[in-house]
Amino acid sequence: MKLNHGLQLAYCTNVHRGETWAETFAALERHTLPVRRRVAPGRTYAIGLRLGQRAAAELAQRDTLLAFQRWLERHDCTVFTINGFPYGSFHGTRVKEQVYAPDWSTPERTAYTLQLFELLVQLQPPGAAGSVSTVPGSFKGFVAAEPARRAAIFRQLSVCGRAIADLAAKSGRDLHLGLEPEPCCLIETSEETVRFFDDWRNSDPAAAALLPYVGVNYDCCHLGVEFESATVALDRLAAAGLRLSKLHLSSALRVRPDAAGRKALEAFVEPVYLHQVVVGSGNTVRRRYVDLPDALADPTPSLPDDEWRVHFHVPLHAAPGAPFGDTRDHLMAALDWLQARPAACAHLEMETYTWEVLPTPLRIPIEDQLVREYAWTLDALASRGLADRALAEACAREAGV
Repeated sequence: MKLNHGLQLAYCTNVHRGETWAETFAALERHTLPVRRRVAPGRTYAIGLRLGQRAAAELAQRDTLLAFQRWLERHDCTVFTINGFPYGSFHGTRVKEQVYAPDWSTPERTAYTLQLFELLVQLQPPGAAGSVSTVPGSFKGFVAAEPARRAAIFRQLSVCGRAIADLAAKSGRDLHLGLEPEPCCLIETSEETVRFFDDWRNSDPAAAALLPYVGVNYDCCHLGVEFESATVALDRLAAAGLRLSKLHLSSALRVRPDAAGRKALEAFVEPVYLHQVVVGSGNTVRRRYVDLPDALADPTPSLPDDEWRVHFHVPLHAAPGAPFGDTRDHLMAALDWLQARPAACAHLEMETYTWEVLPTPLRIPIEDQLVREYAWTLDALASRGLADRALAEACAREAGV
């Protein structure tokens, strides 16, 4: 939905199952439309669409695309952003590190991403800006095993960036790609992200001209897990001249690694997604684990001030309960930063995709979770002058909060 200062807000439909276009569309009908009726009656509603490669290829068929365009018009919906991170399956099967494959060293990743931009242009009203979020270059383990990938990643980003620039000029739209820093990936911290873009520019002098089209998707969960200050991290990215393509409004688990904390974390061990763990205190990181079971199995003694931050997206609207905390303070600091610079990023997306693997006590009906997340988010935005207070209050009433 459109907010103050031209901001756009949506929830990411990667929370729903759907690898084919038929499955994706069914989820929009079953879940997105009921949420739309509850949180945005009488208003144009924005969808943060997740399309894997198969669904994108199927949607690109002429008759299918025309039917979806008519569906969007009929329901007064628009698509301003597409999640192009998972290329293949994302629910109901082991994903783990394969979520980063194919990575940006491959032409397959480039072709898929460009198809998403082509679709985005067809799904938007004239002149609208569009963003696509994507993997953080690669997984660190992939590049460690095959160092030549790094140079290949820069080459593919240059190819993709030039194509996005050409499409932006042809369509008259502001189009931009956002690489999403994530723990244990090629870019995971704000400092690594700046170095990565510097290295890209050094490898290709023409890359500097592509920075309006290739930037950063800042996921508050991921940078919170890294013990980063949102203000420092966002200032660092801005000072480096990097485009902030999108803000993912998300929150992670935090816990003291004592016996009670470790025992409680066992409920979050599951076979589908990676849940990287970063150990530290204050703004200091001591060590990282690729997945939660690795951290729980490590006998290394904890220091008295150690905290574990776990890459497990938890709902925005409620604290996870003792012994856990969450990283909503990082998200709130990012919104404070945006309040002072509302032109810095127009695309906001709530991304709590873990509903199916949440421990049962944290799981409520998915439409109710999404409505409550909208209510929480709109209240946070309205308190900063970034959204209309009446809209936030109406959503809160609908959510029963």
